[in-house]
Amino acid sequence: MQSNTFSGLLEGQNVITLQRTPSTNEFLKKELSKSTPLAEGTVIMAVDQYAGRGQKDAIWHSEPGKNLTFSLLLTPTFLNPKHQFRLTVAISLAVAQWLEALLKTPVKIKWPNDIYIGDKKIGGILIENILAGKTWKSAIVGIGINVNQTVFPDPISRQVTSIKQILHNDSNIPKLLAELCNHIGHAYQALKKESFDTLLATYRKRLYRFGETHPFLVDGVKVTGALAGVTEAGRLQIDFEGHVVDFDIKEIAFVI
Repeated sequence: MQSNTFSGLLEGQNVITLQRTPSTNEFLKKELSKSTPLAEGTVIMAVDQYAGRGQKDAIWHSEPGKNLTFSLLLTPTFLNPKHQFRLTVAISLAVAQWLEALLKTPVKIKWPNDIYIGDKKIGGILIENILAGKTWKSAIVGIGINVNQTVFPDPISRQVTSIKQILHNDSNIPKLLAELCNHIGHAYQALKKESFDTLLATYRKRLYRFGETHPFLVDGVKVTGALAGVTEAGRLQIDFEGHVVDFDIKEIAFVI
């Protein structure tokens, strides 16, 4: 385990690098359970994360040393716990905007927080919130970005891409980590100061397949509708020929 720091907007931007761990989110949760408190902005970075998780307990496949796999500790006590989706919006926008500036190509957010280039996934976010009664104690923000990996296992090989596959050269992973954390820091500060309506409107415009008609799976049944947006609480809105229905993450799935 190696520890270092870099300049960032978050106070105490300490980076702890692990050579190998099942999950940076799980490691950070264990560290939080210890008596010595961790500073907000602490980053747990893994060279080899071999059991990373995504939404709905999906496994994140990452070749050792090739990708950005890290967890970031935040303490968003300024937000009401019922507004957890606001943090998802801020973090997702930060990642998408950073990637778009880096790659010079449009980047979309597949609801709620997968990052897409065209129809291919390049990254994902998993936020785990820790509450203490009516107070939001902390948030563990797990992020995975495909960077220098170019070969992926079946059956996902046709569904994913990486920074190297787009730029056609290797990237410096520690440098990318510092740049991304800086973007997240800006977005986190904006969440404290800006109107959420503005952030939500920007998030909606970045939604993958926004305004397009596609098939979806609702309780295992294939239906067709147009992606109309997302509510303030984070529910996906689908327009079925003029009738808009809201869904949560467990009720609907994209057909890719």
